[in-house]
Amino acid sequence: MTVPRLPPLSSLRPFEAAARLESFSRAAEELHLTHGAVSHQVRALEEHLGTALFARQGKRVVLTAAGRSFAERVRGALDEIGRAAEAARTRNLNRLSVSVLPSFASRWLMPRLIDFMERHPGLEVSVNASTNLVNFAADEVDIAIRFGRGPWPPLSCEMFLEDEYFPVASPKMNRGKLPKTPADLLAPGVRIIREDRDYWPYWFKAAGVRFEDRVRGPLFNDSTYSLQAAARGEGIALARRSIVEEDLERGVLKRLFTLSVPSVERYWFVAPKESFEAPNVRAFREWVKEELR
Repeated sequence: MTVPRLPPLSSLRPFEAAARLESFSRAAEELHLTHGAVSHQVRALEEHLGTALFARQGKRVVLTAAGRSFAERVRGALDEIGRAAEAARTRNLNRLSVSVLPSFASRWLMPRLIDFMERHPGLEVSVNASTNLVNFAADEVDIAIRFGRGPWPPLSCEMFLEDEYFPVASPKMNRGKLPKTPADLLAPGVRIIREDRDYWPYWFKAAGVRFEDRVRGPLFNDSTYSLQAAARGEGIALARRSIVEEDLERGVLKRLFTLSVPSVERYWFVAPKESFEAPNVRAFREWVKEELR
């Protein structure tokens, strides 16, 4: 029996998402990847197949005839693999595996998790803090907490927390001489700490300050590191309320201005439909929402 030559399997999910959403950017957001990573995977798939799957029209991408035909079959195959994996997986209701972003894990979840464990003493809890896209079947993850625009079908998704951004700095930065107006943030010598999710342009616009991307400072891929840098006095970070409250209460960081901007991204519970209402998953979801109340 001749085994068909398979394409790079890691490229199929980015391709399917880009084909379904007709956008590399939206596919990257759904899969928690960068735009460049999705583009690279699609390009590798096209090179393997020897045909163009997308026609590029400026910033837009449109499926070619070959791409449309291939996308339909790939989507069906991925759905079937997902159903087969879920059927083959034996869920242990005495354990709970949670995938969560490092920032939310370290600054919100972990300080409170002992309470959940005391309420459910027979439940073995495992926390995987990572920015990587979770494969629920392969990684044996029961539920994920993700920060994004959502939802992400065909997964079950429940939005449970909205957020906002505002500038923070160490009260000891520059010997306590902190910026007094939003315009002062763009003064020479002031370092602005940025993240992959960059809300600084929105905040400056709300403050009525002409921005023009004149920031100077480090770039981080997770809020944990940007807030740590700010606490060390290395610059001014734009913090999410959900994960900075403890630092503000302890005086490690100081909020500079009352002005905040709402986040277009929110916190979501994400899990396969088959496990979303499992007793252990439901208990965790209800506990998180109770803690937030």
